Amino acid sequence: MIQLYVNDIIASVTRPVKELKGFKRTALKSAEKKTIEFELPVGKLGFYNRYMKYTVEPGMFKIMIGTSSRDIILEDQFEVIA
Repeated sequence: MIQLYVNDIIASVTRPVKELKGFKRTALKSAEKKTIEFELPVGKLGFYNRYMKYTVEPGMFKIMIGTSSRDIILEDQFEVIA
């Protein structure tokens, strides 16, 4: 199983360090390689702020791909612009 995690680097409220945003189950034979694609709509980056309003704040996000939250294989960053 491949899992997609996101971290909002600087948010107005405390957010999870690794928030699961997607996963895909796939079977591989020995030494087989496969490309896995995830779609991450900007709305999935939102959260309920201190006024209980669902919002997506602009800023930097870290994206992590791995077989579990402890076994991260790829990391990168992207920016959401208002």
